[in-house]
Amino acid sequence: MKIDLHIHSANSGDNFTDPEEVVTQAVERGLDGIAFTEHYSYEASEGAEALQEKYRNSIMIFRGVEFSAAEGHCLVFGVNTDRLSLKYAPLADLVQIVNENGGVVIPSHPFRGVNSLGNLITTVAGLCAIEGYNGCNMHPHNKKAVETAQALNLPFTGGSDAHAAEEVGACYTDFFDVVTHDNFIHLLKKGAYRGIDTRKVSRMCLF
Repeated sequence: MKIDLHIHSANSGDNFTDPEEVVTQAVERGLDGIAFTEHYSYEASEGAEALQEKYRNSIMIFRGVEFSAAEGHCLVFGVNTDRLSLKYAPLADLVQIVNENGGVVIPSHPFRGVNSLGNLITTVAGLCAIEGYNGCNMHPHNKKAVETAQALNLPFTGGSDAHAAEEVGACYTDFFDVVTHDNFIHLLKKGAYRGIDTRKVSRMCLF
């Protein structure tokens, strides 16, 4: 199943993309699911619940957050970070608290430089996976992320990091099992998936 695990809309505050336009584009591109991971706030993606109801026969819509740890950005799924008093927490503390609350932490674009965790990801235990393919990364950054995930014996995901509807699905995660809303976190922890990059030309973003 093809799920884009890293998408932003106007609710991230740094673009003007309507969330429903994201959903319809994802359906047109044949994705099985998407995850809204708005910047800084889990509750910013609250409107995804209504979109899931409207498009329930066409696509699955998940919610997460692109969380700003003290050292850089991470994707967090399975917990409402807004309720955990974690703002700008160090990565090690974030991972511990999220794991204790049943969620998962996946460093996003770890080697892009801007807002990235870099080699810190090799020193912190408890990460669920590494974002290997990010649609805003140049190929060398993604290559290093994938190689680091493999060296750490961690799975790697894919996500477009879309800030416009036309970017949705540029990278996605190919799950080997059937994904549902009920088993989503379990399957992320299981690790039976891989990131996919569909782009012929890589590009660089500074988000």
